[in-house]
Amino acid sequence: MCGIVGYCATKCIDNRDWLAIGRDTMIHRGPDDKGEYWSNDGRVGFAHRRLSIIDPTKSGHQPMQTKDGQLCITYNGEIYNFQGLRLELEGLGHYFHSMSDTEVILAAYRQWGKDCVLHLNGMFAFAIYDQRTSTVFLARDRAGEKPLFFHHHNGELRFSSELKALLADKDFPRQIDRQALDCYLLMGYIPGDLCILKGTHKLPAAHALLFDCAKGSIKVWRYWELPELKSSLCRMPEEELLYSLENLLQDAVRRQLVADVPVGILLSGGVDSSLITALAAHNSGRLKTYTVGFKNYPQYDESKHAELIARHFDTDHTLLEVDDIQPDILLKLVRQYDEPMVDSSMIPTYLVSKQISQHCKVALGGDGGDELFGGYYSASRMAALQQNYSKIPKALRRGISRIGISVIPMGFKGRHFLNHLGTDIKNDIPLFMPQFDLAIRKRLLAQHANWPFVAEGIRRERIPHTSDAVQRVTRFDFANYMAEDILVKVDRASMLNSLEIRSPFLDLPVIEFAYSQIPSALKATPVDRKIILKKMATRLLPPEFDKKRKMGFGIPIGHWLKEGPWRKMAEDVLLDRDSIFSPSEVTELFAGIDANRSIKEHVFSLMVFELWRREYGVTI
Repeated sequence: MCGIVGYCATKCIDNRDWLAIGRDTMIHRGPDDKGEYWSNDGRVGFAHRRLSIIDPTKSGHQPMQTKDGQLCITYNGEIYNFQGLRLELEGLGHYFHSMSDTEVILAAYRQWGKDCVLHLNGMFAFAIYDQRTSTVFLARDRAGEKPLFFHHHNGELRFSSELKALLADKDFPRQIDRQALDCYLLMGYIPGDLCILKGTHKLPAAHALLFDCAKGSIKVWRYWELPELKSSLCRMPEEELLYSLENLLQDAVRRQLVADVPVGILLSGGVDSSLITALAAHNSGRLKTYTVGFKNYPQYDESKHAELIARHFDTDHTLLEVDDIQPDILLKLVRQYDEPMVDSSMIPTYLVSKQISQHCKVALGGDGGDELFGGYYSASRMAALQQNYSKIPKALRRGISRIGISVIPMGFKGRHFLNHLGTDIKNDIPLFMPQFDLAIRKRLLAQHANWPFVAEGIRRERIPHTSDAVQRVTRFDFANYMAEDILVKVDRASMLNSLEIRSPFLDLPVIEFAYSQIPSALKATPVDRKIILKKMATRLLPPEFDKKRKMGFGIPIGHWLKEGPWRKMAEDVLLDRDSIFSPSEVTELFAGIDANRSIKEHVFSLMVFELWRREYGVTI
């Protein structure tokens, strides 16, 4: 796992200093080595920070060139099928001088050109300079595990793993993209190619980009889509589905345990990470497992469930016990996260990553299980809406919904259900975890004229077109919530600690099997979720394991925001005269926290945004 940064232009680049400076803002992504490359004509510069996982020798140094100097790559990630690809490419006449997966990508590009990405199974973000065509080819993995930001302006392209590398140039534009902020306030994340900075973009998951060094132009395209669900006549019987899925996950875990450094397991005690532990136990010696516990807040403490799995599989288990956490941890995290993030579980994810990194360079986690197999509340709710309410006229449901929402304040029980009731059940997905609806956003930003309230429309355009409600929501979560929240949280928290986290559920054959073969009835019903994984858990996990729990890493942020140092920081930040948010609306939010309304993440999201804006000196 590494950090990459690059600068490409139509003419020789004179100001080169920021490239190395930007690279070294990401030393946490790669403390083991660094490198820099400039093309002979001075139009392309690549830089790299290396975390050595596969082939830690000097032969894996990056940026890496082919022997003839025609190709150069800077790359962040892991290609899990690189050994098989290497054998295939050797059969096609390619020779290798290292044991690294980096060199395999270069050979794959030489063999297949831009279609090389179709042969890669892994998590990756890379750039390849092709001297023969005077182009730079960038690509990002299918799920979006590895980040890639870019800025294209006046015939120049800059890109990096983290936004802070681009911001190392003091002249880099630092103005808010108002559409992106509107999305953040509604959804809790910034979707697709949008970026919180105006003029900067994210290369979306499963997309590639080609920069023409002669013309200064770019082309961006999607190279992969989730497969369609096969018809019932083409799908396997349930028992065969279960057996095949277990074998695919077993293979994924086996591939992802391959490393030239120690590997651990991030064990939360839930179904997903427990299954990964069970499968890894069959492929490895004594495993090292890690979890977080909150002994002062038992409702957030999942450690006993993790310890059950650890004992059953005889792992070398470490429990990181956390009491109250001081709010100054946010100052470190907002700098690391590049874009503001709502998800307060970034804090325990960071803490457990810090603990694991003292023992391992690589850890396996359970990310992706909920999205692929219907593990969220949204999946069972969509199943219930489709089954129980689809026959009620849409106009009647919407009327009831509008009236109810207008009289029930944000954070009160029943408001979410009324919001869901008004959904177009055949085509839409309600906001299951809305941050701020349109009316509240208008009040929050009342002091800013002509604000573009576009988030609802942007979100609607991203909803998949399928009549199956469970398929619709799991596909939406894969491309949005998982890619822009879960995987961002895990990447930044782990890489801040120079730790690589791998996700066997996001192995390509597992993804494609989950969406092409697993019917909705084995994902979620109105009364159950993640059904097929629970069936697998019955086979692989101890009988006393509680399969019905759904927790994950959480923190008592609601308690902390009521009083003490967290409340003081939140008030100091959000009621400051420089805050962009309406002080009267913020005051109302604090009153809601005191009244035990469910708005803790709402306050947290505004607090994180303002801390982030201060850290990077961004204007509105």
